[in-house]
Amino acid sequence: MADRVTETTTIAAPPEVVLGILLDFPRYPEWARDLKSVEVLATDDEGRATEVRFRAAGMGRSTSYTLAYDHGEPDVLAWVLAEGDITRKLDGRYVLSPSADGGTDVVYELEVELVVPLPGFVKRRTQGKIMHAALDELKAVAERTPTA
Repeated sequence: MADRVTETTTIAAPPEVVLGILLDFPRYPEWARDLKSVEVLATDDEGRATEVRFRAAGMGRSTSYTLAYDHGEPDVLAWVLAEGDITRKLDGRYVLSPSADGGTDVVYELEVELVVPLPGFVKRRTQGKIMHAALDELKAVAERTPTA
């Protein structure tokens, strides 16, 4: 059974900066420390990635997975797992909205199901670490990015 977790943060950068960072997949390894490589496999007519392969450090080993991205909503970056070596499901989305102070409120939702079952406390700890690290790293790079 898949587990769904949600985390929210506010980033002191406008939504277009945050979305620009999220859409720049080849640069993920520069700021997402657990990602070892990223390869864009397919793009849409606007040049946005629709299928991306990732190699990441996970649970003491290297894991590979491919995500299919949906760009149907302007302030949402959503994905579903297309292929994974240790995951059955790795679906999620970032929902961006302008905050009152000119920054961005970010809601990160992730649904994960592993091929090998893990004890509940290990899954919860791992999910929390993944989500917290992803948002902290995104926040750090977005807040360092100059705005026009």
